[in-house]
Amino acid sequence: MTQKSQNEDQSASGQAISLSEIVPETMFNQRLDQCLAALFPEYSRSKLKEWILADFVCVNNEVVNTPRTKVVGGESISISAFQEVQVQNLAQKIDLNIVYEDDDILVIDKQAGLVVHPGAGNQDGTLLNALLAHVPSIEHVPRAGIVHRLDKDTTGLMVVAKTLVAQTSLVDQLQARSMGREYEALIMGTMIAGGTVDEPIGRHPTKRTAMAVRETGKEAVTHYRVIEKFRAYTHLRLKLESGRTHQIRVHMAHIKHPLVGDHLYGGRPRLPKNASESFVDTLRGFNRQALHAAQLTLTHPITEEVMTFKAPIPQDFVDLLAGVREDTRINGMEL
Repeated sequence: MTQKSQNEDQSASGQAISLSEIVPETMFNQRLDQCLAALFPEYSRSKLKEWILADFVCVNNEVVNTPRTKVVGGESISISAFQEVQVQNLAQKIDLNIVYEDDDILVIDKQAGLVVHPGAGNQDGTLLNALLAHVPSIEHVPRAGIVHRLDKDTTGLMVVAKTLVAQTSLVDQLQARSMGREYEALIMGTMIAGGTVDEPIGRHPTKRTAMAVRETGKEAVTHYRVIEKFRAYTHLRLKLESGRTHQIRVHMAHIKHPLVGDHLYGGRPRLPKNASESFVDTLRGFNRQALHAAQLTLTHPITEEVMTFKAPIPQDFVDLLAGVREDTRINGMEL
């Protein structure tokens, strides 16, 4: 007889879901998604498949993200997921820094603190709410035309589709990796030269909101080059081939150079030796990851013109760089 445990912590914005079950021997050679549908009939097959693909399902404590994986019976199945409640998306007047706009696309320079999609803890005041107010007709485009996203505290360029035709084209460009996206970041430690991180990224095995380099993850490639070296930090330019969640943050932490201000992947702030009081205040006052989407290149969905947009780093990032540059000068490092 199998044992089953279920724990659902409900809040106003969603449910934290924890499920476990032992696969019966009678399910030998069934697909994982079929097995889950039988074991957890209270959830739809599409939702269970979504959880598998999102790395929320473990078989014998190992993440399995392929629905067609066969079970043999006797395995321990666990699901750790979060199911958001559906909220009505409202149009809200929110100031946007618009870099370019025509009848088909909109390019913005996103400010720090702006969440892209409504969700748990952020049911309004998001970019999506702002887009519905700025372009009311965009409600007829899936996800209000948002085809890629930036983290809440990452600044910089995003393109939004204003029509279904534009959305299809932009999604195709992202999938074909023909859309160019370049970032600037300040990372911990001094790098001598640029390089490439080619490591798969998947859901973190224990932290629901985090990602990690995992063998079972999806392909992810990040190229980087040095813009400026400091005594304890490096200013980088990075280019993405893929677009996984938190990709730059995960890859830089993986090679032991987490982004300045990234507490999720970098842990507690590390202060360099002999740092002045003013520089310490600068570091502690920078309350986000030092990451900015600086350049975006795409092919216009209608005219097929290749377009490149650039956005200068915001003032808080400028001040941070000035601080690390002054710290290097005071402590006598020769660049």
